[in-house]
Amino acid sequence: MNTDLPITMSGEEPHNRLFGNEWKYVREVLAEEFRTSSGATMMRRLESAFAEKFGSAYAISHVNGTATMHSILEAAGIGAGDEVIVPPLTMASTTHVVLQANATPIYADVDPETFLISPQSIRQRLTPKTRAIITVALYGLSPDMDPIMEIARRHNLLVIEDNAECFLGKYNGRLAGTLGHAASFSFQSSKHMTSGEGGMVVTDDAELAEKVRMVCTLGYRGVGAKTAKLKRTDIQDPDYARHASMGWNYRLPELCAAVALGQLENLDELVRRRTEAAGLLHAAVAGCPWLTPQKTPANCVHSWWTYVVALDTQRIAWRTFRDAFLANGGDGIYAAWKINYLEPMFQERKLLGRERFISPDHLACYRPGLCPVAEQVQPRLLQFKTNYWDIREAQRQAEILAATIRKLS
Repeated sequence: MNTDLPITMSGEEPHNRLFGNEWKYVREVLAEEFRTSSGATMMRRLESAFAEKFGSAYAISHVNGTATMHSILEAAGIGAGDEVIVPPLTMASTTHVVLQANATPIYADVDPETFLISPQSIRQRLTPKTRAIITVALYGLSPDMDPIMEIARRHNLLVIEDNAECFLGKYNGRLAGTLGHAASFSFQSSKHMTSGEGGMVVTDDAELAEKVRMVCTLGYRGVGAKTAKLKRTDIQDPDYARHASMGWNYRLPELCAAVALGQLENLDELVRRRTEAAGLLHAAVAGCPWLTPQKTPANCVHSWWTYVVALDTQRIAWRTFRDAFLANGGDGIYAAWKINYLEPMFQERKLLGRERFISPDHLACYRPGLCPVAEQVQPRLLQFKTNYWDIREAQRQAEILAATIRKLS
């Protein structure tokens, strides 16, 4: 591909997701030939732009949106013997990071209409060992954060927003990702903005930001909340003691930072297109008594990572609907992730040794019935794609969905 040529014709709406400066910034990185003396330029630009976009004091880039949450937990000193409350209905990374920190995941149930972690269930799961809550803005919708933050305030808990699926969503007029003490974003390939892989931590807490940076940069003493690279004069000194603490190498590569920066510059448009696609799908579902869309409360703005409905499986089997949609030319339907604690890793105790940090009582709790609402909802969810960069394809998929509903009604 000739990357010097424009990807779309002038004046025409681009029909792909790389319609900005991504190629330009990648070429800038390659022109530097990865010289360490000029390294991390794109990382610094991305972090500064991301912090400004989300109105946060600090933004710290990571290699992915799982490392982000692990860094926050480690930076907060959460470890063996501590409990972290998480939802069971989400991608398993939210659980994995708790285990990676040697802490114990405690599952709070979800709301039956929004499918998001329930503040009431969080209250029921609190113990003297609770140290943190990780909320998930599932499918692009923020949880009910005000009561969650009040719980955290009363019990001195850290709140981490797993915002991997929610870019520019809002809760009570505020951007999701600015509501807790820290937030994690993902740049994985399916997300609103992408660099193939990557992630970002945002926070207004200077001390936490300093520690997150150190955790994700091999414990280097010369880095800081807004400094990701050691000084050359320091590393050339034979007496320089580099590692102030244990840490991980979670740094975002410059090529990924370059692509992410280009995507960030067009984030509003990328989110708008998903929102438009979701609107078409929502219109197709309207009036169907056996498909119930995820509820969007009046005080929230959804960012539509995907469009989700709950199917009345007493009337139509999940696979029957999926097969009919595919037969009509549909672009596939994703199922919701299996409830985390019912995955083989828990049922067969294959936690890479982390099971020794979890009490026998808690291990015994990881079984059916722990979160009945989530268990009832999960097998019924139909997740429809919204990442159609050509609106004509989104319209076609909405028409196919409407035709499938008519056929099965």
